[in-house]
Amino acid sequence: MPHRFESESRKLLGKLRKTMAGQSAGQERLDEIVKLIASSMRVEVCSIYLFRDADTLELCATEGLDAAAVHETRMRLGEGLVGRTARSRRVINTADAPSERGFRYMPETGEERFSSFCGVPVQRVGDILGVLVVQSKEARLFTTDEVYALEVVAMVLAEMTELGAFIGEGAALAAPHQRSSLIKGTIAQEGAAEGRVYLHEPRVVVTNPISDDPVAELARLREAIETLRSSVDDMLSGNRSLNGEQKQILEAYRMFANSRSWKKRMEDDVENGLSAEAAVEKEQSLAKARLSHAGDAYMRERLNDLDDLSNRLLRILTGQGTETGADMPDNPILVAKNIGPGELLDYGKKLRGIVLEEGSVGSHATIVARAWAIPLVINAKGVVIQALNGDNMLVDGDQGIVHLRPDETVKGAFREKIAMQARAQERYASIRDLPAETKCGSVIRLDMNAGLMADLPSLAGSGAEGVGLFRTELQFLVRNKMPRRGELSSLYSTVMNAAAGKRVAFRTLDIGSDKVLTYMKPNDEPNPAMGWRAIRVGLDKPGVLRMQLQALIRAANGRPLTVMFPFITLYEEFKAAKAEMNKALAREKRLGHPVPSSFEVGAMMETPSLAYAPDAFFEEVDFISIGGNDLKQFFFAADRENERVRKRYDTLSPSFLSFLQMVIARCEKTGTKLSFCGEDAGRPVEALCFAALGLRSLSMRPASVGPVKHILRRVDLGEVRKIIDASIADGDTSVRRPVADWLAYQV
Repeated sequence: MPHRFESESRKLLGKLRKTMAGQSAGQERLDEIVKLIASSMRVEVCSIYLFRDADTLELCATEGLDAAAVHETRMRLGEGLVGRTARSRRVINTADAPSERGFRYMPETGEERFSSFCGVPVQRVGDILGVLVVQSKEARLFTTDEVYALEVVAMVLAEMTELGAFIGEGAALAAPHQRSSLIKGTIAQEGAAEGRVYLHEPRVVVTNPISDDPVAELARLREAIETLRSSVDDMLSGNRSLNGEQKQILEAYRMFANSRSWKKRMEDDVENGLSAEAAVEKEQSLAKARLSHAGDAYMRERLNDLDDLSNRLLRILTGQGTETGADMPDNPILVAKNIGPGELLDYGKKLRGIVLEEGSVGSHATIVARAWAIPLVINAKGVVIQALNGDNMLVDGDQGIVHLRPDETVKGAFREKIAMQARAQERYASIRDLPAETKCGSVIRLDMNAGLMADLPSLAGSGAEGVGLFRTELQFLVRNKMPRRGELSSLYSTVMNAAAGKRVAFRTLDIGSDKVLTYMKPNDEPNPAMGWRAIRVGLDKPGVLRMQLQALIRAANGRPLTVMFPFITLYEEFKAAKAEMNKALAREKRLGHPVPSSFEVGAMMETPSLAYAPDAFFEEVDFISIGGNDLKQFFFAADRENERVRKRYDTLSPSFLSFLQMVIARCEKTGTKLSFCGEDAGRPVEALCFAALGLRSLSMRPASVGPVKHILRRVDLGEVRKIIDASIADGDTSVRRPVADWLAYQV
């Protein structure tokens, strides 16, 4: 890079440092900055546009355009060359701006006199904050060196904006982490919670974007890079249990850590006046921008590697580890990009809410959150960047919405919602020990779902009659190696003891699809939800299945035992699984161990195929549990993790209800016990419709038992059935609205 421009860039950064250290207010600082840049770049115009809200850019300062346009000129994201720069997060450099695609003329600015245009995104680690623009009358392209200098300055502007250096009277000048923000996500666990943000992995804050001593900064950067490289080498050499694929991933990771071009770009940034931390973050921001445009999956993974390496390097430079010393608040709301079940379990039930930037409705974290009845919102894009430790946050799990730093009006409305829910829970407590008996005399058995020892205390308090589903896989997922039979037997025995004689239906290991054990070789399947999972794994690896069945038999120690096999699609699979159960019983008898006084062997119906199994299956199986979450997915051919299609299909559509009616009729014919297990069982309107169809057993999360029982005790199922039949006869695409409207007048 030419020496002239290096010195000019460094001079400009030095002047910016003085401006930051001065006593000027936010607007004055911005005005000084655009003058400095225009003078240094020898251009007639320099302007700074910042986001007023998520979709609107506002002209916040200018040198060269009409001053009256400041805080008056606004444009939507993608509108004009400034909006295009923000949307693409790429530099737009043109000698003839009016002829460029998307050019928008704004007469109030007086910019018609200027031909050349260069817009540079002001961004920080994936968060676009605004656009820095220079213009000149001369029709010319800005050189590579000039664009580079603007990118360096834009990096500093991003850090200054982040630190609140431009707080002033204009809304667009507010520090990003002082604004109220509404973030939309996906519902994963209903409920409402108010609390304070606790970041699972706190972000590194760069407080010194400009350096005084480039030589010293270069030494710091190079030393940190060597430390990083050594740590990556240690990761690779110190873990001998890695399989071939895992080694390849770490080798690619090490390749990036040793990239000369990556190191050279950061060194150039430091030589031009940035601090070591700011240079790393500048490269990270550019990688994030490239990531947003990467269509190739391999390229996205590699850019993610680079992003992770940058975070590690920043922590080495700043000394800010994942443990920052920040105390967990009394009412913590956990905010994370994603989190595994083991990490979530470490936090325990003290969390008031959870917000994830990624995640899925079937993830391990979601299962744990549901078990604990903790409101959870997933796919909350941008929350990790926007939130800071201690920020006030409202989590609306019923709507999939997060309010970050809300104003008092929003807080007031939200607190009233929480108070209403608390009053409702008090009503449910009064009927805890009463049966779910309808006005017409039908009694519906309400069980709860569980998967952790921490769930079992909820059994007595929820009003549930037993555990309709105990997910045994959670004990496998939270470990880094296969548990031993003795460990499992002890755990299952403790579960039975805690249930105090109430029925517990243990579902055998349900892994595969989105539940992957780290200590089992992963399978590269194009559609894992329809691949090698659940009972298919158990039958292909009978040793694991037998070990678990033996542990369950020993845990029962002569008590009744209920076991059900997941994802049974064919009668043959059930017969094979039951044969393993019989082998395990025979073996325990030979060894002189007590066997269960009675036992039930059931199957989960999670695919439509099982509904068409021969009568022999329905006669042989002791009970069937409809796994509603998976069954809906396969019935409608709609991936429940895909937001584009998941919400298009309703459980209460005539087609799905007709299918359930057919299953109910087959079970009634053979006298087979039938239950419905899943999210829908815990939703009052759905539960009411299931009961009206003839289902007499429902299993749900503990917090749903009260609301469902409250509704059932106030209705006549015969009347509900008439509403359903009339709605279907009228050609409604769903019976939801008619049933809900009728219900509104009953309770």
